[in-house]
Amino acid sequence: MGALEGRVAVITGAGRGIGREHALLFAAEGASVVVNDLGGSNTGDGTDAGPAHDVVAEIRAAGGAAVAHTDSVASWSGAHSLVQQAVEEFGRLDIVVNNAGILRDGFIPTMEESDWDAVIAVHLKGHFSVLRHAAAYWKAQSKAGDQPNAAVINTASGSGTTIPNAGQCNYGSAKAAIAALTLVAAEELERYGVRVNAIAPIARTRLTLATPGMGALMAEPEDGGVDLFSPANISPLVAYLATEKCPVTGQVYAVQGGAISQLRGWHDVDTIETDGLWQIDDIAGRLPS
Repeated sequence: MGALEGRVAVITGAGRGIGREHALLFAAEGASVVVNDLGGSNTGDGTDAGPAHDVVAEIRAAGGAAVAHTDSVASWSGAHSLVQQAVEEFGRLDIVVNNAGILRDGFIPTMEESDWDAVIAVHLKGHFSVLRHAAAYWKAQSKAGDQPNAAVINTASGSGTTIPNAGQCNYGSAKAAIAALTLVAAEELERYGVRVNAIAPIARTRLTLATPGMGALMAEPEDGGVDLFSPANISPLVAYLATEKCPVTGQVYAVQGGAISQLRGWHDVDTIETDGLWQIDDIAGRLPS
């Protein structure tokens, strides 16, 4: 029996890259999968139903259960229809993997409003929209006396958590917000039997290969050795976090190459105090920097 036998998952951005590997592994481990992918370009332009349907065909050919969903999760109705399709097709929903994303890099003085809005919409709103509709389903389930054993795995990034990247103010901001959303959601949804975690992955995908300097760092081994930066090397962590017996919630994990690291957000590193009211000169002389 597979680690995810009998569970139902929706996975966004699952037509290519890391999301595709999630879908293939989840299905191989026994989950029924709704493969969501709008099929747009790296920048989110255009649509193509092909990638989602191709992954579904691959899963079915291997004996798994999957259906395609090709609406945009950046739209409220698209996210709602994704959750609804899982319940209608497979009778329930146990797992949400928020993975869909785009890149529209640019420096702050020259970034267009549309480039900011598009990245925030796909990453941050897309994560929240699916999470919100899934949470409403799980809340209703819990209130009806059928307590879920559900899991959400969000996708943050080192760009928003540990290594700010110049030229990615939109992407980094969205990813940092996703990490924060994960922690809030873990607190809110625990009462309904829902665990919420996030990963910050680095792997060889069309988005990372489009980032200057990243391609050389993650090239496929020429000698046929272990391909640590294959997107397939990210999915086992996500699958574990989605299992029924996993106790983990409210965590963010960086996963890259052969390393998985637990991350922590903003925390005190140095503090100054006063017994009276703050004065500018006092702050200037003592402020940690």
